[in-house]
Amino acid sequence: MDCPIKKQCGSCQYIGMDYSKQLSIKKEKCEKLFPHQRVHDVAGMQNPYFYRNKVIVAFNQKYEYGLYEETSHRIVPMKACLLHDEQTHLVLTQLQKMLKKYRVSIYDENRNRGFLRHVLIRRAVTTNQTLVVLVGREAVMKGSKNFCQELVKACPSVQSVVLNINNRQTSIVLSKQEKILYGKGFIVDKLCGLTFKISAQSFYQINHEQCTYLYHQVLSLLDLHKNDVILDTYCGIGTIGMFLAQYVDTVIGVELNHEAYKDAINNAKMNKIHNIHFVHDDATHFMVELAKQKQKIDCVIMDPPRAGSTQAFIESIKVLQPRQVIYVSCDPSTQARDLKMFNKIGYKSRDVYPVDMFPHTNHIESLISLSRVS
Repeated sequence: MDCPIKKQCGSCQYIGMDYSKQLSIKKEKCEKLFPHQRVHDVAGMQNPYFYRNKVIVAFNQKYEYGLYEETSHRIVPMKACLLHDEQTHLVLTQLQKMLKKYRVSIYDENRNRGFLRHVLIRRAVTTNQTLVVLVGREAVMKGSKNFCQELVKACPSVQSVVLNINNRQTSIVLSKQEKILYGKGFIVDKLCGLTFKISAQSFYQINHEQCTYLYHQVLSLLDLHKNDVILDTYCGIGTIGMFLAQYVDTVIGVELNHEAYKDAINNAKMNKIHNIHFVHDDATHFMVELAKQKQKIDCVIMDPPRAGSTQAFIESIKVLQPRQVIYVSCDPSTQARDLKMFNKIGYKSRDVYPVDMFPHTNHIESLISLSRVS
């Protein structure tokens, strides 16, 4: 498949390229970053299209929706995307008609006026539920009740509509201020046999199929015992920690984002998992304090943002001395940097397991298991 707007959009650097070639390029990239490890073949998808469960678009003054042109704020109008599922575009097409019908003004960033800045769509693929987030400059959307009723009638998958109020002159899409216009403010998805609430600001892997593969790969690499204590750092809404909780005594999840932290607590209650608890804290700060207490930790799971982890975090591993560390990364270059620090404190890895979480882009997820060398 090829994309008619790939030159203007630029988001999918490999679109139109043979998929096996894409996987080969990504493996070579990892081999250069990890010259002393065995890099396994990249785990790809059988159907590497329509996988994104989170989409952010903007509208222009003609009520056309699209993505920003690469390195600019010019909107590239589109009617479909090879990475977004059909239901996403059904909702966006309906929104397009309704925004025009209800005369919702579109934000002009040059003049700093207009109401609607962005639309964020989140999809729960296993339950076919959709969350619509309207990002506006004001806390009141005129006619919102009728607007939501019409949208839900036309698109029954829409379970909730949220207004995110962002009146700052910034490129950051979401603010912390929200109000629910329809529904409960979240949708519910199933992952690895568990149920998760997903709100507007929750971190949730964008590729459900590959996330399932990744979590089972993590499990296969772990040497778990029933009395183990696992520390799940940068835990988001608690997905991987709850998946592993059935195999160990205790899981401690650490998350800085307050909304994700609250979602994690609710998710544990919803799944009736009683041997996991969550801490609202920065992962590095928590690790440093834990190291001072010299608490017993058997395994550490870490899935940091693209910037990677910190020296203080890794030095805390040296003090805590867990038997095993599982490092999941969405940027292998920062993972390779951190691996050098792990080697200095006596933690080694032999294998790198790349996972194609983002087909048709130049991004790759990578997984490493580190063990303490005595």
